[in-house]
Amino acid sequence: MEASVKHHILIVEDEPKIAAALADYVRAAGYDASIAERGDLVPGLVATRHVDAILLDLMLPGMDGLDVCRTVREVSQVPILMLTARVEEVDRLLGLELGADDYICKPFSLREVVSRLRAVLRRSAPPDRAPGLPFSLDADRHEVRAGARAVALTPVEYRLLACLCERPGKIVSRQRLLDAAYVDYRVVSDRTVDSHIRNLRRKFEELELAPIASIYGVGFRLEPE
Repeated sequence: MEASVKHHILIVEDEPKIAAALADYVRAAGYDASIAERGDLVPGLVATRHVDAILLDLMLPGMDGLDVCRTVREVSQVPILMLTARVEEVDRLLGLELGADDYICKPFSLREVVSRLRAVLRRSAPPDRAPGLPFSLDADRHEVRAGARAVALTPVEYRLLACLCERPGKIVSRQRLLDAAYVDYRVVSDRTVDSHIRNLRRKFEELELAPIASIYGVGFRLEPE
């Protein structure tokens, strides 16, 4: 397994065997990895080191994973993938509302963790300006920018637009957009995408950008420049 970019992954896990297994597998996938055994160490590490993504256990000494996520989100949009043995729905929803990008319950497959990690890295770092498109995406601010003007996007709108940017000029299906938009894999109607696309179109109008095209019965397409 190889990753195209040498990303640095911070593993926050207080069980040494699990932390070591995650680190070994992440490194085998082509990433750099470091380990923190306490939650209260994480804000300082994020502030002083380059971190591309965090694998974050929920139950930690010093500061639990939810508080870590909340604290990190005050200063950084680094992707956070939460790992936990607590499967209650309230924890799942709370973790995602605090800004987690994905959520995996223990016991988990190491292969699945790396697959989800690749996905959140891909979603969080779309190209600054996709070839042939007259705008750029700002991952830190959740904005779409055209020239000197910018408009804010909701998290769902941002993920939808980032997914469309991966295939400029090509059709992206509703299901693919749903998978990109709802990282907690909740069950929603595929027509939910239509509402978010309408909102994106209004924001594109503000920036005087070409509208997002609807392909009847198939999906949507960003029109190249």
